[in-house]
Amino acid sequence: MDHDALAQEVAALAAQAERLETPGPNGPCIWHRWGQGPTLVLLHGGWGSWTHWYRSIPLLAPHFTLLAADTPGFGDSGAPPKPTSPDDIADILVAGLDELIPAGDTFHLAGFSFGGLIGSVVASKMPGRCRSFVPVGASGFGSLHAPPQGTALAEDGMTEDEVDELQRRNLQILMIHDPANIDDLAVHMHRENLARGRIRSRPISLSDRLRRALPDIKASMAGIWGEHDVTVMGREGLEQRRDIIREFQPDAPFHIIEGAGHWVMYEAPDEFAKTLIDTLKTLAPY
Repeated sequence: MDHDALAQEVAALAAQAERLETPGPNGPCIWHRWGQGPTLVLLHGGWGSWTHWYRSIPLLAPHFTLLAADTPGFGDSGAPPKPTSPDDIADILVAGLDELIPAGDTFHLAGFSFGGLIGSVVASKMPGRCRSFVPVGASGFGSLHAPPQGTALAEDGMTEDEVDELQRRNLQILMIHDPANIDDLAVHMHRENLARGRIRSRPISLSDRLRRALPDIKASMAGIWGEHDVTVMGREGLEQRRDIIREFQPDAPFHIIEGAGHWVMYEAPDEFAKTLIDTLKTLAPY
């Protein structure tokens, strides 16, 4: 696998963005801005970075001004305070959004996995500014969240090829349903993101913080999940998440993308982007 060439692919998309910094307690929070139109904030998953949205960005940028964060503790952003709570992370992002988005302007927010949990807290803290919130394969549902077992860590002495294959297997276990969709770029980005992560997101993901945030969210809500998302415990788990969201907004759209796994916007980028665009265009202020 040619990691140098793959890094250049990622860098080419990053170079099309405006790189922005907002204050954080242990170094700045880093944002990337592409496109034009209404603002859509993108929050990535645990042990990730803005690159979780790599395949979505070119499809979404013609329709929205995208603000993709490196969540504090991941990517190029500084770390949050320790011990780390979801509210600590959200507060840094809220302050950043207040700085980057002009007063009085509203924004959409989509959060993937751990980013869906963090996004729910951000949305609850920004009533009147966050106009819609879309969890994507989100965690934060307490006992309903069931990360699979069997992922492994790279060990000292492994060759680069062995580490690549290990992370390819990890992606198959957790992130991507069809092994044919695990390309070299996915492996490369996953390795790079793991190397830069500095906080343990899983304990937060296993909490019920998203569920507890829902009553305080004034934005319109929708949900997008992959059919084969291994963190949800099957079709019943998908329906439970839909029903929980609809406890607070009975008309909330809930989309299941057939054939896709947890990292739905990478495995099915065209269908995901179309679904998100169409949903945001039709969501009325709640």
